Amino acid sequence: MTWFVKGHGLGNDYLVLDGRETPFALSPANVRRLCDRRRGVGAGGVLLLMPSDQADFGVRIFHRDGTELETSGDGLRILAYTVYRHGYTDQTEMTLETRGGVVRARLEIDGRKVRSAAVEIGEPAFRSSVIPASGPDRELIAETLTAAGQALRIAAVSVGSPHCVVEVDDVDQVDLPRLGPAIETHPLFPSRTNVEFAQVLDRGSIRIAIWQRGTGRIPASGSGACAAAAVLHRRGRVDRRVEVQMEGGALEVEIAGDGRLTLAGPVVEVCTGQLSGDLTAGLE
Repeated sequence: MTWFVKGHGLGNDYLVLDGRETPFALSPANVRRLCDRRRGVGAGGVLLLMPSDQADFGVRIFHRDGTELETSGDGLRILAYTVYRHGYTDQTEMTLETRGGVVRARLEIDGRKVRSAAVEIGEPAFRSSVIPASGPDRELIAETLTAAGQALRIAAVSVGSPHCVVEVDDVDQVDLPRLGPAIETHPLFPSRTNVEFAQVLDRGSIRIAIWQRGTGRIPASGSGACAAAAVLHRRGRVDRRVEVQMEGGALEVEIAGDGRLTLAGPVVEVCTGQLSGDLTAGLE
């Protein structure tokens, strides 16, 4: 049988598997089966713990639709929590290798209890060649994009994965099921994009609603919180420390003097267990 942990960051949930002990490939079909909330364990994605010669741990990150991601703020916080809690390390600071690069994670501990998990996301990239976005190489800080028949003032940024941020007066008034997929699949974004609608509350706090690439509406997103904070700070709308409020709860984003982002907030372990032979026998 195959061991797993299920954890979540403000409702953004992942399964953690040890790649050294997983007897099946994480093909798109297998990821979808594991994440199926009726026929599998159920989750928003899968984190595959891997060895690394560049960091303390390596990780492959998958959305529930089977696509592999460059990074995930909440996913990395869950992974850091898991390797500490289950004895892979006794260190409260560690490095994690992702497809998007090596990042540093830090745990705040009270005794042996993890109070919060933070991850250094790195410096945001606003250039279209990095995000990626179509057209001439440029910074996408304030452009007009038409989606679902509506003209929107957008910014685009990569925080290890592509994001499109739309500043609005009230996130509650956004028609997310209509606009989210229209922006996600817009020709401007050849690899599709995550989407955040952001409302500035004051210099130190914002609210966002999130449409995640390959998943749809989700209650919280660590990388989405970082993307929105980075864009609004670049526009001069917020300070360097920002509370990002979401449907699932709040995360803290800190923007260093060199632009590097750190994301912090709670992580909860939901359960641990073994994948049964009945389930794994049906995997590719």
